[in-house]
Amino acid sequence: MALKLAFLIVFFVVMIAIGIYCRRHATDVNGFVLGGRSVGPWLTAFAFGTSYFSAVVFVGYAGQFGWRYGIAATWAGIGNALLGSFLAWAVLGRRTRIMTQHLDSATMPQFFEKRFDSQGLKIAASAIIFIFLIPYTASLYNGLSRLFEMAFGVDYSICVIVMAVLTCIYVVAGGYMATAINDFIQGIIMLFGICAVIAAVLHSQGGLVQAMSNLAAVSDPATTTMNGAFASFFGPDPVNLLGVVILTSLGTWGLPQMVQKFYAIKSEGSVNKGKVISTVFAIVVAGGCYFLGGFGRLFATTDQVAANGFDFIIPNLLSTLPNILIAIVIVLVLSASMSTLSSLVLTSSSTLTLDFIKGIFVKDMKEKKQLSIMRVLIVVFIAISVVIAIIQYKGGVTFIAQMMGISWGAMAGAFLAPFLYGLYWKRATKAAVAVNFIFSVVFMLGCTFAPQLYPAMLRSPINAGAFCMIAGLVIVPVVSLFTKKPAQEIVEGSFACYTKKVLVEQKKALPDEDTQPAEL
Repeated sequence: MALKLAFLIVFFVVMIAIGIYCRRHATDVNGFVLGGRSVGPWLTAFAFGTSYFSAVVFVGYAGQFGWRYGIAATWAGIGNALLGSFLAWAVLGRRTRIMTQHLDSATMPQFFEKRFDSQGLKIAASAIIFIFLIPYTASLYNGLSRLFEMAFGVDYSICVIVMAVLTCIYVVAGGYMATAINDFIQGIIMLFGICAVIAAVLHSQGGLVQAMSNLAAVSDPATTTMNGAFASFFGPDPVNLLGVVILTSLGTWGLPQMVQKFYAIKSEGSVNKGKVISTVFAIVVAGGCYFLGGFGRLFATTDQVAANGFDFIIPNLLSTLPNILIAIVIVLVLSASMSTLSSLVLTSSSTLTLDFIKGIFVKDMKEKKQLSIMRVLIVVFIAISVVIAIIQYKGGVTFIAQMMGISWGAMAGAFLAPFLYGLYWKRATKAAVAVNFIFSVVFMLGCTFAPQLYPAMLRSPINAGAFCMIAGLVIVPVVSLFTKKPAQEIVEGSFACYTKKVLVEQKKALPDEDTQPAEL
C-alpha cells in the first residue's frame, strides 16, 4: 500500500507543479487555448496520443474487444496507429495548421463559421460538442473504479473526485501548455507501463508461444464454432471487427479535441516529426492494450464476465501481477484518463466561451474576461462529469451509458467530412455541412432510442458511428453539387493561405523555426 501511495503522490505533485509553472504561457486566449501556436513535435504528438487513448481503451475497449475477437483485436490498435494517427497527421496536420491560423480560428466551430460564412454552423457545432463531450468525459472515470477497488479498496466516488480536482488544478492554471507537458510525461508512463504489463502477463502464462497455445485451446460455442478462433489472424467475427477499426481509427479525424492539436503545432518540421512520433506511440500503446485484452479469456470465465461485465476482465487480469506492477498500472490508467480529461474540458470550455457566449450573448468580450469564463467553465464541466459518473455508478443509470456509447460516433460523424472537405475542396457548401450535422446526430440518437428500426448490423453504436463517418464522405459532396455554390470571395479568401508566399508556397511547406516570419 505504501508503494502504491508513493507512486500516486509523486505523480500528482509533478502534475500540479507543471500546471503552476505553465501559468506564464496562459496569459491570453491564444496561449491558454493553443499554447501560442508554438508547440513542438514531441509535445504535440504525445498530446495527440494521450488524448486518443484513455482508461476507456485500456480497461473497457481492450477487455470487451479482446474478449470478443481474441488476439485479432490487435488490428484495432494497428488501425489506430496507421489510420487514426499516421494518415490523420499526413492528411489533416499541416493544412489544418495553415488554414486555421489564416482564418483566425481557435476552435472547430469557429472554423466552420469562417470557412463556410455561417454563424448557424458555428452554433450547431458548439451545441453538438457540448451535448456529446459531457457524457464522453464522464465515461473516462469508468475504467478507474475496479482498478482502485482492487488496489486500495477505496470508494469509487473518492477516486473520481480526487482525479477530477487534480486535473482541474493544472488545466485551470496552465491551459494548453500545461496539458501538453503533462501529456508528454503521462505518455512516457503509458509507454513503459503497457510494455511492462504485457511482459508480466505473458510470463505468467509461460511465454508468448505458450500463451498463444493456451488461447487457441479456448472455445466458446455461443460466440463461434471455429477451432482456435481467439488465437487466429482475423478472429471469430472479422466483419464487426472492421467496424471497430473504422470507428476507433477514422474517428480521430473528426473529433474536436484531437483535430485541435494540429492548430497549435509550430512548424513544417514539427508536423513531419510529430507524424512519426504519434504513430509509434499509437502502435505501442493502442496495439499493446488490445493485444493484452486478447488474452482476457485466460484469466476470466464466461460466467464471471456475464455477472460483472467486460470492465471486469482487465482488472481481474492485472490482479495477478506483483505489487510494483499494480502501482505502475494505477499510474498508467490515471495518466491515460487525466490526459484525455484535460483535453476534453479544455475543448468544451473554449468552444462554449469563444463560439457561444462571446459570439451570441456578449459581442465585445475582453480577453481577460474570456480567460476567466473559460477557467470557470473548466471547473463546471469537470464537476458535471463527476456527478454523471457517480450517478451512473451508484444508480446504474443505463441511459447515461448509452449516451457515452454514441458520443464518439455522433461527433466524428458530424464533423469529419465537413472538416476534411473544408480544408481541401472549394465547392463544399454550408447546406451540405448542415445536412451532415443533422444526419449524424439523428442517426446516432436513433440507434440509442429506437435500435429496432435499424438493420441488425447497425444496432451497435460502434457500427452506427463508423457508418455515419463513411456516409458523411458521400453526403457532403453529393449535397454540395445540388445546392448553391459558396460565394467566390469567401472560398478564395479561405484558400488564399495555401498560395501565400513565405519562403516557398505554404501549399508546399510551413516555415521552419529559424526562418519563421514575424506574423507567424
